[in-house]
Formats: sequence, structure tokens, C-alpha cells
Amino acid sequence: MVKHNNVIPNGHFKKHWQNYVKTWFNQPARKTRRRIARQKKAVKIFPRPTAGPLRPVVHGQTLKYNMKVGAGRGFSLEELKAAGIPKKLAPTIGIAVDHRRKNRSLEGLQANAQRLKTYKAKLVVFPRRPHKFKAGDSTPEELASATQVQGELLPIVREKPTVELVKVTNELRSFKAYDKLRVERTNQRRLGERLKRAAEAEKEEKK
Repeated sequence: MVKHNNVIPNGHFKKHWQNYVKTWFNQPARKTRRRIARQKKAVKIFPRPTAGPLRPVVHGQTLKYNMKVGAGRGFSLEELKAAGIPKKLAPTIGIAVDHRRKNRSLEGLQANAQRLKTYKAKLVVFPRRPHKFKAGDSTPEELASATQVQGELLPIVREKPTVELVKVTNELRSFKAYDKLRVERTNQRRLGERLKRAAEAEKEEKK
């Protein structure tokens, strides 16, 4: 008999957890299958880029994520107009278009317009029928040197913030940041009151 006032043992050890374990032994085969599918797709869509159409650089939504940039759904009509590309021509030369997108900043509009211009400068357009060239098609020399772009098209480069190192001086050590903030906060709060008082004093002097 167990001594002391203990809890009566009531362990439930018949959960049969072995029946609920899930295993994924097909992962290596799926990896191979996906790789082969990518290779087949690349051959099928040659000479187009393997990553699909060109996407714009967009900022994330909300205050929490708006400093992060990534690929958007498609270029806005304003960006296409700024780059001098007709909206009906864009999808035919590998540019994604999103007619619902609006440009909220001039910087974003200019950056994506420049992205389109860079793409257009590097673009090689194959004729629909061999040996039957039309306006806008590339020259035979350019076609001969053209290669299929593997991976991401014009990858988005995220700028890393630079940290400037400053030597700590005696002036910096003696500076009281908290006191300075308190003074400036007071100045901001009392600004209207002080301006009003100065105006009244000036009025009294004129009298």
C-alpha cells in the first residue's frame, strides 16, 4: 500500500497512437517527378523563360509589411503607358498585366516602368512562322544567339540597410537624450500658447 494522501493512479495508456501516425515515404519520388515535369515544361515552352511572364515589384500591404518588396500579379496600365508598351501587346511578349492595380506613388511607377524598359531592351521576339519576319520581330542574328532564361526573370533585389559606425565622443557621452526629448515635447505642446502671448505683447507695444 502506498503511503500518504496521493492521487489514485488513473493513467490512460490505450491511445493506440500507432494507428494515427502519418508517413511520407513518397517525398524523394515526388521531388524527382517535379524536376522532370519542370524540364519537360521548359522544353515545351522554349524559347520562352521558364519562370513565366515578367512581374512587377510591389510593396507588402499594411504598416507591418510595407517595407518588404516582392513580385506582384501584373503591371498596371499606367506603368505600361510610361514604358511605351501597348496593353494588348504586353501579354503577347511575356509581360503580366493587372488592369485593376493602381499606382499609389511616383517612385513605384518609375521603378516598374524602368523594369519594363530593361526587359524590352533585352527581349528577343521570335517570328510566328520561321523565315517570315514581321514588324517588331528580332533580327536573325539576335535569334541565333538567343538562349532560354532559366529561373527567375529579372530577379528582384532587396536592398540591405547600411549601418554607419560612429566613434563615440565626449560630446555624445554628455548628451542627455531623454532631457532633450522632454524639452522638445514641451516646446511643441506650448507653441500655440507662446505664439498667442507674443502676438498680444506685440499688440500692447504698438498701443
